[in-house]
Amino acid sequence: MESVLLFQKKTLRYLGLFFLSVFFCSGIYAQSTITGTVTDGTGPIPGANVIVKGTNNGAVTDFDGNYTLNNVPGDAILVFSFVGYEAKEVPVNNRSQVNAVLENDLQSLSEVVVIGYGTQNKESVTGSVVSLDGESLEEVQVANFQQALQGRAPGVQITTTSTRPGANNASIRIRGVRSLSGSNDPLIVLNGIPFSGGINDISINDIESLDILKDASATAIYGSRGANGVILITTKTGKKGQKATFSYNTYYAAKEVFAKYPMMNGPQFLALREATGITRDGVPIYQNLGADEDPNVNTDWQDLIYGTGLQTNHDFSVSGGTENGSYSFGGGYFKETSVLPVEDFQRYSLRVQVDQQIGAFRFGLNSIMNWNVTNAAGTGLYGNLSATPILDPYNEDGSLKRVVSMPADDFWVTTRSTLEAIGDGRVNLQKDFGTYNNLYGEVSIPGIDGLKYRLNIGLNLRTSRDGFFNGQGVANIDPLSPNNAGNSSSLFQDYVVENLLTYDKTFADKHKVNIVGLYSFQNSKFEDSFLNARNIPNEDFLFYNLDAALLEDITGYGSNYGENGLKSVMGRAIYQYDNRYLLTATVRADGSSRLAPGNKWVTYPAISLGWNIANEKFMEDVEWVNSLKLRAGYGETSNQAVNNYATLGNLGIRNYNFGETFATGYFVNELPNATLGWEFSETYNYGIDFGLFNNRLSGTVEYYLTKTNDILYRVGLPSTSGVGSFVGNIGATENKGVEVALNATILDNPDGFTWDFGVNLYTNRNEITSLASGQDRNEGQLWFVGSPINVIYDFKNIGLWNEDDPDFQYLQTYEPGGNVGMIKVEYTGEFNEDGSPVRQINADDRQIIDPTPDFQGGFNTRLAYKNFDFNMVGVFQSGGTLVSTLYSSGGYLNLLTGRRNNIDVDYWTPTNTDAKYPVPGGIQAGDGPKYGTTMGYFDGSFLKVRAMTLGYNFESNLIEQAGLQSLRLYATVQNPFVLFSPYHKESGMDPETNSGSDGAGNAQNSATGTAGYISRGIATIGTNVPTTRNFLLGLNLKF
Repeated sequence: MESVLLFQKKTLRYLGLFFLSVFFCSGIYAQSTITGTVTDGTGPIPGANVIVKGTNNGAVTDFDGNYTLNNVPGDAILVFSFVGYEAKEVPVNNRSQVNAVLENDLQSLSEVVVIGYGTQNKESVTGSVVSLDGESLEEVQVANFQQALQGRAPGVQITTTSTRPGANNASIRIRGVRSLSGSNDPLIVLNGIPFSGGINDISINDIESLDILKDASATAIYGSRGANGVILITTKTGKKGQKATFSYNTYYAAKEVFAKYPMMNGPQFLALREATGITRDGVPIYQNLGADEDPNVNTDWQDLIYGTGLQTNHDFSVSGGTENGSYSFGGGYFKETSVLPVEDFQRYSLRVQVDQQIGAFRFGLNSIMNWNVTNAAGTGLYGNLSATPILDPYNEDGSLKRVVSMPADDFWVTTRSTLEAIGDGRVNLQKDFGTYNNLYGEVSIPGIDGLKYRLNIGLNLRTSRDGFFNGQGVANIDPLSPNNAGNSSSLFQDYVVENLLTYDKTFADKHKVNIVGLYSFQNSKFEDSFLNARNIPNEDFLFYNLDAALLEDITGYGSNYGENGLKSVMGRAIYQYDNRYLLTATVRADGSSRLAPGNKWVTYPAISLGWNIANEKFMEDVEWVNSLKLRAGYGETSNQAVNNYATLGNLGIRNYNFGETFATGYFVNELPNATLGWEFSETYNYGIDFGLFNNRLSGTVEYYLTKTNDILYRVGLPSTSGVGSFVGNIGATENKGVEVALNATILDNPDGFTWDFGVNLYTNRNEITSLASGQDRNEGQLWFVGSPINVIYDFKNIGLWNEDDPDFQYLQTYEPGGNVGMIKVEYTGEFNEDGSPVRQINADDRQIIDPTPDFQGGFNTRLAYKNFDFNMVGVFQSGGTLVSTLYSSGGYLNLLTGRRNNIDVDYWTPTNTDAKYPVPGGIQAGDGPKYGTTMGYFDGSFLKVRAMTLGYNFESNLIEQAGLQSLRLYATVQNPFVLFSPYHKESGMDPETNSGSDGAGNAQNSATGTAGYISRGIATIGTNVPTTRNFLLGLNLKF
C-alpha cells in the first residue's frame, strides 16, 4: 500500500507546481529571512507550501525542496503542507533556518481512483468503481492478475477453469452474465489502451493499480467494448525529481498437492467388486481378475505420478526522474512447474515507461513485452485415477511394465519416471510473444487555461506458435500406433488511435468542471492456420517437417482470417459544486464493422449524480461521520461481440467420391442476416459510501439492475428449412444484485499493534426474460424463460429406493426393471386415485436447478506490530450448486461396477441402507448407474483461506550501511485450509472449480458429455491438475 501511495503523492506534488502560487506579504513583526528544505524522509518535495501561520505570507519550495521566506517574526509558527502529506507546524524560535520532514497522509492518497481518461478523488466519483493497489494484488503471488483478484472486489466473480501452468485459466464476470451467445468478458484496458493479449501476459509485479468500472454510468466512456464492465490496469512508473531507485523482488515456492483424489484403495475396491453381485444373484460383474491384477497388491497410482512443483519469480526495475520527466525500466522472469511431470510455464517480461515534459508539450511511452513458453506434454490424470489399485505395475526384476491389463481395459503405465524418460518422444509446446504499447503526446492549448489536447496511439501484437508430437507407440497401449504431430500459428494485430480534448477548470473556488471529448478508431486483425499429420517419416523433426508426410496421412488442415473495426465519438462532462453536489454525464456513439449496414452505429447516454451529505453545514457537528455520499446512475451500453462476418451467413463443405473422382460441394449452414444489430443493456445503479469514526470504519453498499434486450442469439431453424441457424437479435435477460464492502481499522497504535480488516460480499440474480418467437424454453441450449442463463437441467435426486419407503410398492411402475438401492428421483407427473403414478419416470421429470450461490465474497486482514506484519486473504461462498464430474457417472470414476477404480463413496448394501450412493451393479444407464449424473451435485458453500503471509521490514539504520533503502523478508502459505464445505468434508479436496467447458459445451473430463444437462457457463471439478498448497519465501529490496 505505501509504495502505491508514494507514487501517487509524488505525482501530485509535481502537479502542484502548476497550480500553486507564491504569496508575498509583509508581516506586522517583520524580523528576518528564513530558509530551509522540505523533504519526505527519502527526498525533497518540490511545490510544498510554507506559510506563516495566521498570515498570507508564504512561499513554495523549488525543485530541490528549498524555500526562502522573508519578513518572518522570530516567534512565528511556520505551516508546511503539500497534497498527500499531513500538514506540519514548526515554531521559528528566532532561527534563520527551519527544515521540515512531512509524513504521508495515507487516507487522502488512497482516495484517488482511475475512472477512464482521467482520475478523480473517490469523494467525487458518482459511478460504481472498485480500486485496488498493486501491493494488495501481490499478497497472493500467482501467474496472472485474474487469480490475484479473486475475492477482492464485490460483484467480480473469478472462476478457475484450468489448473495447468500457463493455461488461460480464469473466467471473469462483472455483475453476472448478460448475453446468451455473445461475449460476457469485461474489457481490459492497459495503460489507457484496450488490451488484446492473454491473461498471462501481464505480471502482477508490474501493476501499480487496478480499477474496476462496474455500472453503465462508469463504463459508458468505453462504449460497446465496456458493455460487460471495464478493468483498468496501470503499470508502475517513475517519478519526477526522483533519483534512480533500483528494486529487486523475488520468491521461491514449493507446491504440494492440496489433497489427493479420494480413490479407493485395494481392499475397498475388492469389496466394491464383490458388492456388484448384490443385485445379480451373488455373481459380481467382474468376477475374474485382469491379467495384471493381484488381490494382494495395493498400488497408489497417484503417488507414482505426483511430485513437488516449483514456482519462482524474479523482478528487477530501475525508476527515477528529472525535473521535467520520469522513467521506469523493468524486467521479470516467472516459472511454474506442475505437480505432474513435463508440465511447466515460463514468462520473460520487459517493461518500459518514459514521460517527458518540454514546455507546453508532454510525450511518453508505456510498453510491455513478454515471451511465454508453455510445456504441456503430460497425459492427464484420468488414466492413473481409473487404474485399479490391485494392478501390479512391476515386473519380477522391479522394472516397470509397459502396459497392464484389467478385466475390460488396458492401461499404459503412467508414472513420473516413464513420462520423463520419453523426452522428445512426446512434445506439446506453445510459444507466445506479445508486445503492448501506448505512445502519447499532450499539449496545453495556449490562451485557454485548463485546455489540453492528447493523442494516444496503441500498437499491439501477439503471435503464437503451437506444436505437438507423439512418437510411435508413445503413451499408447499399442506399441505400433502411428506417430502423429501438428502445428499451428496465429497472429493478432491491433491498433487504436484516440484524439482527446480535455478541459479542466475551477471557477470561484466552488465550481469544478472537467470536460472530455474523444474521437477514436480501432482496427483488429487475426489470422491462423494449422496442419496435422501422422506417419511422419523422421521422428527427429518432431512437428517441424510435416510436409514430409504423405498426402493420405494429412489428418487435418485449415486457416482463418478476420478483421474488424470500430469508430467512436464520445463526450463526458463532470461538474462538482462545492464538493457537495456531483454530476457526470456521458454520450457516446460507436460504429462497428461487424454489424449490418443501417445498424452499424448506435448512440447511448449515461448520467450519474452524487451528494456528499457529510460536507453539508448541518453535518459539521456530527463528528463521527467523516464522509457520507449518496449516488445514483443510469446508463445504456451495447454489445457487438459476434463473430466477424456474422451478417454474411456461412457455407459448409461436403466431400464426395464418385469412383476415383474426388469432389467438394458447398451448402448453406447459416443464413445471412442483413438486419443484425446491437445488443442493448440499460443499467440502474444506487449506492451509498461512508466513512465513520475518523474513517476507521468505511464502506459501500450498492444495488443495481441491468436489463439486456435484442440479445445476440444463434436461432436454430427446422430441418425442413435446409439450414441449421442464423444469428439474430432475439431475447432479453435481466441481472440484479446487492454489493457490500466494509473496511475497518480495529487497532491503530503506531507504537504497538495495528489491525485492519476488510470484507466484501455480493449476490447476483439473473434470468432470461424472453426468447425467440415467444418461446419459453430451448432445451437444446438449456435456456428457460424465468430461469438463470446457466442452469442444470436434470432429475432431482431425493435419495435411494428402500423397501421401507411408503411408495416402494410402486417401484416397478416408476422404474420398470428397477432395484432396491437404486437412485430415487422426484416424480412430477400425476397420480391415480389409489396413489399410484399414472406413468413411469421419464424425461418430463427433469427439473431446472439454479446453481447460483446465495452470496459470495472475500476478506482480508492485516495485523502489524512494529516491523512485523501478518496478512491473510480469503474467499467464501454460501449455497449454490457445485458440479463435480468426479462423482458423476459421466466422469467414469463413479461407475460403481468394478470395471475401473472408483471414487471412495458410501454405497448402498443390505446392511447400509441409509447410504448416499446407489448399490453397485444395479440398474444402469450406459456404463454407470441410472440417474448417475445426479451424484455429481453438491452444496457449493465454502470458506477458503487463499494466503497467509508473515513479513519483517528491517530497520533503516541497519541497512543503510549496506546502501539499501528498504529490505523485507516474508513467508507465505497459499491455500492452507478450507472450512464449512460439504464437498471438502466428503472428498477432502478443494471446493473451487478446476475445469471449464469445451467448444461444444461439454464439461472437461466428462467421458459422456454434459451439454444436455449442464450449461456451458458452469465450471466444474474434474480430473484436472489438482489444487496445490504452496510454501513461499520471498525478498523485496530497494537501493
